[in-house]
Amino acid sequence: MNYTKEKVLFVKIADRLCDDILSGRYQDGDRVASVRELAAEFEVNVNTVLRAFDLLQRDDILQQQRGIGMLVARGARRRVLAARRRDFLQTELPDFLRRLRLLGMDVSDVQRAWEEMEA
Repeated sequence: MNYTKEKVLFVKIADRLCDDILSGRYQDGDRVASVRELAAEFEVNVNTVLRAFDLLQRDDILQQQRGIGMLVARGARRRVLAARRRDFLQTELPDFLRRLRLLGMDVSDVQRAWEEMEA
């Protein structure tokens, strides 16, 4: 994992689990790796993973199932996608559009690049 300072570690772990949900690695009802497994994978303290789990439970992305572990909540993918889109539109897109303008580019330049990527 890339340990840069822009986000605290437990948020990065939560983001990674959300990425796994968006990519289809985890579906609704799937059991995610245990606290100890994730702590070993990310080379962090167990408490850091617990904080990530707590954050995802508060956002209704994960739910605790007694005797089984942490499961992906029903509708988690939809909630993650909506939150990520909202965040993109509010934080990343304005900066991107500002940089386009500064570089003398417009949306048609982005469209061409998109089409080239898809080819």
